[in-house]
Amino acid sequence: MLGEMNEVQSDLAQLIRLALAEQTEDVRLFVARLVRKYRNTDPELAEQMDLYLRAKTPRSSAPMRKVMQPALPTQTLPVDEESRLSLLKVFKDEPSREQPLLSLDLEETLSQLIQERRQTERLASMGLSPTRSAIFVGPPGVGKTLTARWLASQLGVPLYVLDLTVVMSSLLGRSGSNLRTALDFSKRGPCVLLLDEVDAIAKRRSDDADIGELKRLVTVILQEVDEWPATSLLLAATNHAELIDPALWRRFDLVINFKAPEMPAVKQAIKRFLGQDYALFGRWIDILTFVFNGESFSDIERDLQRFRRAIALGTASDADLIEEFVKSRALVLERQGRIDLAVLLVKQTRLSQHTISDITGVSRDTIRKYTSEQLPTVKKPSKRKTDA
Repeated sequence: MLGEMNEVQSDLAQLIRLALAEQTEDVRLFVARLVRKYRNTDPELAEQMDLYLRAKTPRSSAPMRKVMQPALPTQTLPVDEESRLSLLKVFKDEPSREQPLLSLDLEETLSQLIQERRQTERLASMGLSPTRSAIFVGPPGVGKTLTARWLASQLGVPLYVLDLTVVMSSLLGRSGSNLRTALDFSKRGPCVLLLDEVDAIAKRRSDDADIGELKRLVTVILQEVDEWPATSLLLAATNHAELIDPALWRRFDLVINFKAPEMPAVKQAIKRFLGQDYALFGRWIDILTFVFNGESFSDIERDLQRFRRAIALGTASDADLIEEFVKSRALVLERQGRIDLAVLLVKQTRLSQHTISDITGVSRDTIRKYTSEQLPTVKKPSKRKTDA
């Protein structure tokens, strides 16, 4: 017991030290570690810390960072000579940009990446340099591009996104030139450069189905990753890791995996995307979390925006929207999933078993069976025999 108390005191002392030193990102990083540390031994404390960690309150250090950032000179973006379309998309977001929904492990990785960039002099004094490149891997809609935008906003630099559809010129030999032009432009000053859907041009060079032009593009990218300056951050994103040339994997300093959101993250996403309408839909939160489980953040946001528009126009009630939506989702669930959904609807709503059966396709007998099995059994007090 004494050992546990000393450990808690040590954690508290470390937290106070970081807070007094105004090391905001280090505080967040340390709290994220504490959440994982106390999740099993003190789940209530871990949950409370996690709530504080995810609260998006304005940071007092933001104005100081904003003042310290020099004004970026206006530069003409490079274009494809054939189509005259810009090779790069530019985003310049404020440091107050809302952080994407991330797992704690992913948040910790990105926090360290940011801290490396903010403390380059400290690293240099130790003979180290910050992470220069990273590749984001994960299915569509999990927040890879949004995370790149947020990273750039926290570093106070523009985000350049390489438009691969423009890079791939119809003129033989022009694609490699376009790629080099875009990369050379991005090297002129501190920035974050994102090579989105990099698998489109960085395929395995052993793929005989590809023309020589694509294979030359892979070579260009390999050279550029090797020579990328430490003053900027080079990111790549892919939905198809299996297509990437193995040599490219070895060039990137960091591989960051974005997974489909788990139930707690789905619930948090629903609350965020509902915005001011959460007061109306809040009673359906557990049901929505269940039916959205396994969906990407972008898909969740799309459906919830549709709900909100219907409510704003008065074309449907929240109950009608949820009932119709749950019914459509139940069609793709396995039998046990539909049963679990039916039981949840019994617990969370006042819908009749007839309606729930119609929504989920589960018979009323099955619903009664599973709901009765989950009800706590109350033992009747035994009667004591009285003496005659």
